[in-house]
Amino acid sequence: METSNNFKQFQNLEAEQLPVSKSKLHNWTHFAGLYAAEHVAATEFVIGATFVALGATTKDILLGLLIGNILAVLSWRFITSPIAVDTRLSLYTYLNKIAGDSMTKLYNWANVVIFTVISAAMITVSATAVRFAFNIPAQLNWYPTNLWFILIVLIVGSVVVSIAIYGFKAVSDFSGICAPWLFVMFTCGAFVLLPALSLEVLGKTVPNGWSDFISLGDLSIWTGLNSNGEPGIGLTEVIGFAWAANTITHFGLIDMALFRFAKKKSYGFATGTGMMFGHYIAWISAGIMGAGAAVILGKSIVELDPGDVAYYALGWSGFVIVIVAGWTTAVANLYRAGLAAQAIFNNQSRKKTTLMVGLVTMIVACFPFVFSQILPLLTYAGLIVVPVGAIVFAEHQIFPKIGYTRYWAQYRKLTFSTPAIASWALGLIFGFGLNALNVMSFFYLFIPTWIFTILIYTFLAGRYGAKNKYLEEVQQEKTRNEDIIKYQEQQTEQEIVSVKDTSIFTKVLRVISIIVLLITMVLACIVLFGSSNETTYIENRELFYRYTFICTLIYFITSYWALKRGKLKNI
Repeated sequence: METSNNFKQFQNLEAEQLPVSKSKLHNWTHFAGLYAAEHVAATEFVIGATFVALGATTKDILLGLLIGNILAVLSWRFITSPIAVDTRLSLYTYLNKIAGDSMTKLYNWANVVIFTVISAAMITVSATAVRFAFNIPAQLNWYPTNLWFILIVLIVGSVVVSIAIYGFKAVSDFSGICAPWLFVMFTCGAFVLLPALSLEVLGKTVPNGWSDFISLGDLSIWTGLNSNGEPGIGLTEVIGFAWAANTITHFGLIDMALFRFAKKKSYGFATGTGMMFGHYIAWISAGIMGAGAAVILGKSIVELDPGDVAYYALGWSGFVIVIVAGWTTAVANLYRAGLAAQAIFNNQSRKKTTLMVGLVTMIVACFPFVFSQILPLLTYAGLIVVPVGAIVFAEHQIFPKIGYTRYWAQYRKLTFSTPAIASWALGLIFGFGLNALNVMSFFYLFIPTWIFTILIYTFLAGRYGAKNKYLEEVQQEKTRNEDIIKYQEQQTEQEIVSVKDTSIFTKVLRVISIIVLLITMVLACIVLFGSSNETTYIENRELFYRYTFICTLIYFITSYWALKRGKLKNI
């Protein structure tokens, strides 16, 4: 082992291959903004309609989504963030330590494909909104049929790739700007279209109380009957749907890539902004907006695309929300895809791998089928990734408690870990086998699959060497980690000292951005509570459309300007 003063072993490594240094850690507000923006996405319009098609009731939606999203937040807090903060590594780098190159590359390729397709789907959704604005024909085939649509996809995609290339800070900054506006717009959209729905069903512009709202929901939105007119899903399925929607990132530990930047493990609770304001409120709002737009257009909610719903809820701001909501999700997932690709091609920088993956993503986004198949992809992707999360959880959290040695495969210099690969394969067979046998709801399959994989991996790892003690190797690992900390401290000392811009003008810009959001909310409240009949409702709605778009422009100009001025500046 080299002396602690010799840092040559680290100088040729990319930053992504080392633990995150203390100087790069972020406060909880970064994660609150990141998750709020990522999970108030264009898919919320689709998922909102999905609950309608699946036949949930109003009470099941309100209670089930609350419970399911709380369970998701707890999963991030107690499964994902502890391992990420302990190691300061992404899942891809950690997996290489415990499973060897063979499984790591196979798994990383799977993640590159999964996150590339998710990013592509979100870019396609954003492009669809632009298509709607410029009257470009709808892309109904699996392949593009209009050159202008392809051009729009490439332009929209280039923005996503440009942001993701600059790494976590750029993703976080972008999300921090978009998150407050997205939340306000989803809420306002429900306020604006609720009177249209209420007029159609109850004969009045506003439900008189809670019982009226439940009746409105049961009669026109979440009726309890699926698209075939049969009884739909119940409370347990709604809970499972909400909990399982992000298994790929919490139980599957993909979000170690984000939480390795967290100062504390408790920042896992910051995901509540995405789950409560995003999934909970946005899914409910999307259902209301979809049903309201369906009434105005005289169509079924399942026939509408995000552009239709957003336009009739928010006017021209609706086009912006679909574009921005697609961007925020696409950026975060492309960042993850770039990390996975960098773990495969570890002699290349993360920026270069993100660029290459981004170019492929833009090409895939030109094919509309990726968005139409996004929900099945998310569901099966979660089941594919969960066994790997179980392997890492067992290695990091369980092994030290039962006397096994963490990182035993690395200490044995294995490039092929039979226990890891066999456990992943058996976990997949077990999970998809349960699905084929239809023994339980698909939404809950990740739980027995996760537990089964933990048991299998613990058993096999014990037989292959995890029970042994590697005293010399453990000491070498400890020394190496200490050297990394010293190396990073040395690098930090060489960085230019910076200060934040706290000028009055920057503060004024931030205040203006908050004021225009408040004005937008006031305008939406006028539509909801100030419309006594259909005529005044239409007048107030048009007023909302006009001035909200102006507020949207002012918000993004002032927020971005304040961000640029408030950036750390060299002194």
